[in-house]
Amino acid sequence: MDVSVTSRVDGDRTVVDVTGEIDVYTAPVLREELTGLIEREHTDLVVNLTEVKFMDSTGLGVLVGALKKVRTLGGDLRLVINQEKILKVFRITALTQVFTIHTTVDEALAD
Repeated sequence: MDVSVTSRVDGDRTVVDVTGEIDVYTAPVLREELTGLIEREHTDLVVNLTEVKFMDSTGLGVLVGALKKVRTLGGDLRLVINQEKILKVFRITALTQVFTIHTTVDEALAD
């Protein structure tokens, strides 16, 4: 399965909608989108993972790298996860302590 990554501005934040599977083969698509946004000074990001069916450690690495970049620029990166199987990957790796995670995009935008 492929991955689809699109972004849209919502107020002061940029929402990145991700659909499909994020693995070693598809993670570069997500990395390119996030890097491009950060280079264009979109540093307050909401990454919507509600339509992601699978994520491996490569995908986690992309998100951690983007989080570090936006924080050094004074921004933030929030995640939206509503599936236990994806959230479990973040729990196992203790990344729930690193990322702010919401269950809906509206919650993340309101935070």
